Amino acid sequence: MGKKTGRLKKYFVVYIMALGAVVLTVCMVKYPDISFEAAAQGLQVWFEIVFPALLPFFIAGQVLMGLGVVHFLGVLLEPFMRPVFNIPGAGAFVMAMGLASGYPIGAVLTAELRRKEMITRVEAERLMSFTNTADPLFMFGAVAVGMFGIVQVGITISLAHYISTIMVGLVLRFYGLREDSPLANTTGSKKKGNILSRALKALYEARQNDGRAFGRLMGDAIRESVNTLLLVGGFIILFSVVIKVATLIGLTTALGLFFAKLLHPFGFHPSLADACISGLFEITIGSHLAGSAVSITGQGLAPLIQRVAIASGIIAWSGFSVHCQVAAIIVDTDIRMGAFIAARILHAVLATAVALVLFQYGAPVLSKIAIPVFLQTTPQSPWPHCLSRFRYFGIRMGVCLLVPSLVAIIHSHWARVRIIWLNRVKR
Repeated sequence: MGKKTGRLKKYFVVYIMALGAVVLTVCMVKYPDISFEAAAQGLQVWFEIVFPALLPFFIAGQVLMGLGVVHFLGVLLEPFMRPVFNIPGAGAFVMAMGLASGYPIGAVLTAELRRKEMITRVEAERLMSFTNTADPLFMFGAVAVGMFGIVQVGITISLAHYISTIMVGLVLRFYGLREDSPLANTTGSKKKGNILSRALKALYEARQNDGRAFGRLMGDAIRESVNTLLLVGGFIILFSVVIKVATLIGLTTALGLFFAKLLHPFGFHPSLADACISGLFEITIGSHLAGSAVSITGQGLAPLIQRVAIASGIIAWSGFSVHCQVAAIIVDTDIRMGAFIAARILHAVLATAVALVLFQYGAPVLSKIAIPVFLQTTPQSPWPHCLSRFRYFGIRMGVCLLVPSLVAIIHSHWARVRIIWLNRVKR
């Protein structure tokens, strides 16, 4: 009976996917002008924002892996990452890049670590599930300033996003404990010697094992990064069309009634249902609708606290567009999507709850620490804009790596001093 039920579910999924593809194609043929306009908008977003923002970090990630820097960080940060998140130290590099640069670089670097067998499958699923986050410029510049028109909102949304991200990482440290392979417990943390010398040795050995000349390494990094971004761009364009088509055929209206009933027991205005529907597919449109949601009476906006909370949840969920990007990125690995989807749901719930708490009790404080510099996140010229984003993300990535590095070094030296002291006591 169980096998028959499982087989029927597989048939149902296949038929639904086929039906959805047919409906989408028919609608694109019926509304070619609207489909073209939606695709052009998606292409513009990718070419002007996503491509220049992420390409330098994709290339840098590939180059740093080839040079052995990630292996260096893996040994150096093992004492910090293993007890906290139950992943190897190399995961700190992915965490820093993901928190600073946004979707989908966390998934890209996690898949690369898995291909190089620097982490196990379970560790990769843990790592990918909490490092694939939104970038701070999107939350401050696009959402807070562009969509809400209130710069202080960026403080609340970003804090809620990153606090809930860390909470998800702490929860996921218990995921898949029975599946952990011996590799997870034999990383360089058990080797003897100074942690810095071991880290430097790991860097040299990794570079020797890679063996590619620097020119070839750069060429491979650029080619792979551009190919990945072309994949990302395809999904952005596709889902721009999907959202427009879903609106035309009335699918969003039907889903709106469902979300309105779902939000009602929690005290949220039904007007926020449209934001949830669009956010289900794509975070930008969903966040925009949350920022401009009209109250149920049609007079004025829904309460700001509710709009901020819903926007925070939408950003944490990240949308089917990002989910499909992640699935395509890890398709040639053995990483499973189940933990990632579950983590996105948990992240959305936690981000919404944390945003409510921060807004309710932290708004007076947060309004004092918000500064106008966040209004200057969109220069007119594309080239200075790209450089400013690179500097902005690079500083934050460095901070994310510096803090755990200091903790790991202090922990290592403290452990050595403790061992020496215990040996003297025994004598």
